[in-house]
Amino acid sequence: MKKIKLTDEIVYIMGAAVLSLATAMLSAASFGLSVIVSPAYLISVKVPFLTFGQAEYIVQGILFVIFCIAMRQVKLLYLGAFLSGVIYGFILDLWRIVIPWLNPEKFAPGTLPMKLRLVLFVIGFFINAFGATLYFKNRFYPQVYEFFVKGISEKYCIELSRFKLRFDMVFLLITVILSLALFHRFVGIGIGTLIMACCNGPLIGVYSRWFDRHFEVGKGERA
Repeated sequence: MKKIKLTDEIVYIMGAAVLSLATAMLSAASFGLSVIVSPAYLISVKVPFLTFGQAEYIVQGILFVIFCIAMRQVKLLYLGAFLSGVIYGFILDLWRIVIPWLNPEKFAPGTLPMKLRLVLFVIGFFINAFGATLYFKNRFYPQVYEFFVKGISEKYCIELSRFKLRFDMVFLLITVILSLALFHRFVGIGIGTLIMACCNGPLIGVYSRWFDRHFEVGKGERA
């Protein structure tokens, strides 16, 4: 079967759009977010004048500085990863504005009817892994989170999967500390967090194999 050809730019934008939509849906469902985006979510909830997307700029910016220190160098190309985070954060805020159910100013997280929350979580869960898959299928730099894991593991010769697990555990610890310190209870983490932690990896693998069978991405110059 002939594969459908897509450009890197289309796959990149699709990845950012789908992943940010998934995050918006999961936050509205309020069953728990992935540990990676939870710190930014907590900051946005605690600081009213910061949107979720703007809080992402802050968290990814801090992580970007730590990355440059750990790499012991700063390259202009590294800014591509931070730019990806900015694009993602902008689209995330846009989804939360244009879709009423996802707008926290109209419906606070967890206040939607239970059936609708379940629908949002299920759809958000499945498209979250698909959005991550699209990010990996183009030649542009991913967000700082993924860029950090790949760059540090390569520089210090650490097995990627092992370092990714440690990275996620650190973010889980940060989320727990922030949640208890800011709200004195767990916010942003729940059963959904556990489900995604266990299933995202295998699901991304399934999506990746399906994508490779049906699509071919153009190999232009990297951003």
